[in-house]
Amino acid sequence: MSSRTEEMEKERYDELRAILEEWRAEITIKVKDKIRTVRSETTQIGTSRLADATETSEAEIQDDIEFALIQMKTETLTKITATLNRLEEGSYGYCYECGEEIAKQRLRVLPFAARCRICEEVRESEVNRERVLESRSQAVSLSGVPSN
Repeated sequence: MSSRTEEMEKERYDELRAILEEWRAEITIKVKDKIRTVRSETTQIGTSRLADATETSEAEIQDDIEFALIQMKTETLTKITATLNRLEEGSYGYCYECGEEIAKQRLRVLPFAARCRICEEVRESEVNRERVLESRSQAVSLSGVPSN
C-alpha cells in the first residue's frame, strides 16, 4: 500500500473514530437521562394517589416501551465500543468470520458491520433456524405432543 493510500485510510479511520466517539457520548447521555426520567416517574407514581387499573396498565406499557428504548440504545453503545476496539486493533473492515475485507459500501451503510455480506447472511439464517427450532421445542413442551 502506498504512503498516500495509508494516509487516506488513517484519515478515514480517524474521522470514523471521532464520529463514533461523539455518537457514543450522545447516546450515553440520552440513556442516563432516560433512566433518570423513568426512575423519577416511577417514584412520582408511587407517591401519588392510587391509580386505577387502566392507568396502571398504561403506565406499565409505557415503562415497557421506555425499557425497550433503553435496551436498544445500550445495544448500540455495545456495537460502537466493539467497532472502536476493532479500529484500535487494526481489524476494522475485515470479516470476523472469514477474514476477508468487508465491502466499503457495506461499511458506509453499516459502520458497525463485523461480517461481510455473505457471512452475515449465513449467520442470520442460522439464527432464524434456531428460533424456529426453539419455538417448535416450546410448542412440544407446552402441549406434550409434537406440533407439525
